Amino acid sequence: MREVVYLSTGKLNEFVPEPRRALPDVKVHAGGSLAGIDVANPAPDSVREMRRHLKRVEKLMARDAPWHTEPDLTPGRWVRFEAALDWVTLRGRYQDLVLFVDPEHPLTSGSRRLLLHGSARHLRGRPPVQVDGPALTGLDGTGHSAGTIFVTQAGHVVSALAPDPLETSNGLLPQAGIRDLLAALDAQRPEVGTAAVVTGLARVSALLPAAADDGGCLVASPLIVEYVN
Repeated sequence: MREVVYLSTGKLNEFVPEPRRALPDVKVHAGGSLAGIDVANPAPDSVREMRRHLKRVEKLMARDAPWHTEPDLTPGRWVRFEAALDWVTLRGRYQDLVLFVDPEHPLTSGSRRLLLHGSARHLRGRPPVQVDGPALTGLDGTGHSAGTIFVTQAGHVVSALAPDPLETSNGLLPQAGIRDLLAALDAQRPEVGTAAVVTGLARVSALLPAAADDGGCLVASPLIVEYVN
């Protein structure tokens, strides 16, 4: 029995079967028994086909997709991952964004970190922890009596990662913003560890290169996240 934490049916449907057998439409419902597949009133053949399609995709990825720790990964590439991750949502306007992040630990200092981003509506099982996150806007008072509100580097990153990016987002991920976001999430992590070991498949969004004091970070959007049992 598999324990699925997250499943994006939208990403699953991007893998188009051979023309001889098209993938049927499947409704998504939080109460579904197959990681979000609505089995309240579905056609049995549709549910079975969805399960078969997921298995086909996973078989393909097991053969072709590299692990997230491998070098020279580029945006758009599919990767496999297995890591201890926390999952959180941010309070406020970006509460529909869920972030999976590996805990910073002295023993893993210098290793590449993993940051997954997706839509909270695809979550199953354990609810995420809600945190304040980094400062998304700031106030620049230079030369202005009232000051000017500006979007921080982390704000640009969060806007770009959101399920429905704001029109002000250009889709770019500034390196300083990714580091600010990770630092804010680390600062709000509870003293008692809540990270669980999970595995899955994700598509690379960006690769933050290593710096003098860190090993960089792989930013990716998951298709599926499940517990390692």
